Amino acid sequence: MASSKNKETAGPAARMVAFVVRHMRQRMGLTQDELGAIIGYTGAAVSAMETLAQPVSDEMLIQLGQALGDDVDFFEGLRLWVRMEKLPKKFDGYLLLEQSAVALLLYANYLVHGLFQTERYARALMAGGFPEKSDERVEELVQARMSRKVLFDRKPSCQIELVVDEAALRRPFGSMEILREQLEYLAECARRRNVSIFVLPLDAALMGEFAGARGELNVAETNEHVRIAYLEVQDESLSITDPAKVSVHAQRYAKIRTQALGARESLAFIERLAREGS
Repeated sequence: MASSKNKETAGPAARMVAFVVRHMRQRMGLTQDELGAIIGYTGAAVSAMETLAQPVSDEMLIQLGQALGDDVDFFEGLRLWVRMEKLPKKFDGYLLLEQSAVALLLYANYLVHGLFQTERYARALMAGGFPEKSDERVEELVQARMSRKVLFDRKPSCQIELVVDEAALRRPFGSMEILREQLEYLAECARRRNVSIFVLPLDAALMGEFAGARGELNVAETNEHVRIAYLEVQDESLSITDPAKVSVHAQRYAKIRTQALGARESLAFIERLAREGS
């Protein structure tokens, strides 16, 4: 829903999109209704985007890039910056790191990692969180989260490892149907050549060791083969670049992975949970 508040809070990327689209549309002699018809939106939707009353969606940016012209790469580049503006402040800098990484080592202990969430799972999670969010803000966050999935198909590919605690696989958000759909999607992701998923079973600590007690963990490797750790807790985030500290986090991740099931066992486990929820 369009709002005057959006005009006040719109970031530089959204303002750049509005300015460029309006300029290119007028140069091509198109009305807002005519451009809307070309890209599959109403003229009112184009007007809302140009006046910053409604944030531009990722899908609209794709269509605008195809319709307006010569430099599709320009609009493709803007997609990342627009997505970054829609995310909470705690993600400042991390999205760019995630989307450009050559490898990701991820550990999720209480819910499915955001990169792997389905749309319905993410919506139920965000709508039920605290502080309460408006429906408009929930939808904006859900779409921003879904747009991160382009990383799965990026070329050159990013090698992604995820260790997920069994507890996260059993905790429903919204409904058991949503959880089943989420488990099926995780199994689908696990079959990708550039993705490995490992399940940390609930009884992992019975052997006397448990490396996953300190919470979720993200370690990203950059194009320059530098590792950066990223942590989140209670709406706060921390990026760690000190090599010695990052090394400890990478070693902790490696230990967590050794305590998890293997990739094939994990896939079978996730598929079994999905069937149990049918």
